[in-house]
Amino acid sequence: MGGPAKRASGWAPIPDHPLYGCDAVTLLTVLARNGGPRGRGWPTALAALASALGRAPFSLAEAGWVAARRRTSAGLPPPVFILGHWRSGTTHLYNVLSRDPQFGIIDPFAVGLPWDMLGLGSVLRPLLARALPERRYIDNVPVKADSPQEDEIALANMSPVSFYHGLYFPERFDENLRRGLYFDGCTAAEREAWKRRFLYFLEKVSIAQGGRCILLKNPVYSARVAMMREIWPDARFIHIHRDPRAVFVSTVGFYRTLLARLALQPHGHIDVERVVLDHYPRIMQALIDDTADLPANRFAEVPFERFERAPLEEVERLYQTLELPGYAAARPNFAAYLGAVSDYTKNRHRLSDQGRERVDREWAPFVARWGAGVA
Repeated sequence: MGGPAKRASGWAPIPDHPLYGCDAVTLLTVLARNGGPRGRGWPTALAALASALGRAPFSLAEAGWVAARRRTSAGLPPPVFILGHWRSGTTHLYNVLSRDPQFGIIDPFAVGLPWDMLGLGSVLRPLLARALPERRYIDNVPVKADSPQEDEIALANMSPVSFYHGLYFPERFDENLRRGLYFDGCTAAEREAWKRRFLYFLEKVSIAQGGRCILLKNPVYSARVAMMREIWPDARFIHIHRDPRAVFVSTVGFYRTLLARLALQPHGHIDVERVVLDHYPRIMQALIDDTADLPANRFAEVPFERFERAPLEEVERLYQTLELPGYAAARPNFAAYLGAVSDYTKNRHRLSDQGRERVDREWAPFVARWGAGVA
């Protein structure tokens, strides 16, 4: 996710809105489905459309090149998935594991220009690198040209099915979340179209990353393990979990920050706390159910609190459990990265007594399973 850009004033477009990487068909479909932007959201939508139309010839040429290459290339190797609810430590784990050179990552250029990452994106890479924000604005994590990113923003620029469209168009927030997280209300054709775009995106990432096993981190996949297993029966999954009370208060901040930065429609009607309370149990129960029969060498869990205290020991344990090669060779890279971020200060979110009571009551099974001191 991008860094701390200022909200545009007047009728100027938002400078770094993610929709600028969208294609015209997806953008127009999303606009039609969600009723279009309101007020000052229009300049951003029009700028996104101009960007899509300007890039269209390059996007089409890249799609043709990828299709021709597909006839002679092997399929994608099974990825390694990092699962977990938002604000559970998935980014920290992703940043550490990405230092192992055996893994390919989703870099910021693939996220920003998913349709054009191999052609136009490569040409513009030096310019785009200079334009990268210094830090993510949801948690102040540094953003560099080789910083691994989650793929949801990219997929929201390639498909009308993404929970991010609820953040962009919050008048239909709940509908977009349910479609984007669980495919609720989606037709079979919409679901298959999303899968095709997902695989097309990863195919291009694989090309850009030299065919390496891709390390994927996207909290949405916590509710889609069954689908990922259908695509890759041999995929490996790592679940990082955190005290649900900490997850709740931090996720509330996550949604409020993104809505304030990205919404192209009014969003004051959204009860963010209720949204988080409602969706966490469904996402996490799906993860529990869909991983229950996985063998030990394809599913591993790590408590965030323990990973934070002893990261190298936990990473070594993950490699041993999942029978991943290369820990000893990659260990110096892990240690160097951890040393470089040793002075990082997390955002501090205070959970009120009322909020704690609500979480303890409504998420009781998950608090008992993953609460502080349990694991």
